[in-house]
Amino acid sequence: MNKRYFNEIINGDETNHSVNYYKSIDWNQIEDGLDKATWEKLTSQFWLDTRIPVSNDRNDWRMLSPEERDVVNKAFVGLTLLDTLQSEEGANVMRNDVRTQHEEAVLNNILFMESVHAKSYSTIFISLNTSNEIDKIFEWGNNNESIQYKAKRINEIYQNGSPLQKKIASVFLESFLFYSGFYAPLWYLGNNKLENVAEIIKLIIRDESVHGTYLGYKFQLGFNELPETEANELKDWMYELLFDLMKNEEKFTEAVYSQVGWTHDVKTFVKYNANKALQNLGFEAFYKDGMPENVNPIVMNGISTESSNHDFFSQVGNSYLMGESEAMDEDDYDF
Repeated sequence: MNKRYFNEIINGDETNHSVNYYKSIDWNQIEDGLDKATWEKLTSQFWLDTRIPVSNDRNDWRMLSPEERDVVNKAFVGLTLLDTLQSEEGANVMRNDVRTQHEEAVLNNILFMESVHAKSYSTIFISLNTSNEIDKIFEWGNNNESIQYKAKRINEIYQNGSPLQKKIASVFLESFLFYSGFYAPLWYLGNNKLENVAEIIKLIIRDESVHGTYLGYKFQLGFNELPETEANELKDWMYELLFDLMKNEEKFTEAVYSQVGWTHDVKTFVKYNANKALQNLGFEAFYKDGMPENVNPIVMNGISTESSNHDFFSQVGNSYLMGESEAMDEDDYDF
């Protein structure tokens, strides 16, 4: 249980941390500077889907083939399910294992933004599809074996795993499993189509890059405290989970993207992001064919979260965000 709820001594320091019952959070006394930096990063880049004029992409949408529209819809309903899981379980279950009060505040922010992400896909659906089409899309997603498998696999860890296993599962979801769904809008952005849809995706990617990096850092703090035997056992468990999720992700990729001939490129992109997830957790990249130079350059360019729209009253891009936040870079978090 969380110590601050009881008449206990916090961190064994009776002089500075004596608590009668409930400890007030003090942002002037920071135990981990990354908590404050991440809070400021996330709050500065706050956004809402209602500010992006997705309906402006209707002409582009009508010009896509039925197969292309099917790919986008299936990719997005898969993303919707994963973000729903993150908003209802992901950050929530990790709040019981925080190292600092400020970490819990960051997790609260992550929890809310995952709900914003999940809602954003509904904004895209209603802007581009009929109500009947949307019902069919959700029916497909709620019963697709590959989508449901990864949700079940991750949630079982959330409910029954150790604190470090939960962080591994969350980083894999945030930094790896989302990206098969992100491929399609990034590809269309690189071909000057669906620019407002892609604007939302880029905002989501920007959030997820912070979430994955932050939780990976918190994982590393705990992992480095483990005895060698426990650390090796956890590492073996992590790779078993990675291989299982990758096998399922390749199956999902084939089912969604084979109709447009993108399967190979999407699998490469997925492996690239699996490597990024491992690096977030403090491990080396594993997939040799997932190196950056192997990824479609159009899609790699799309990962950049610089604003593609401008605020001219009717069209608001991510440049409207408070603080004009930039995307996370490799060296933003120096572990």
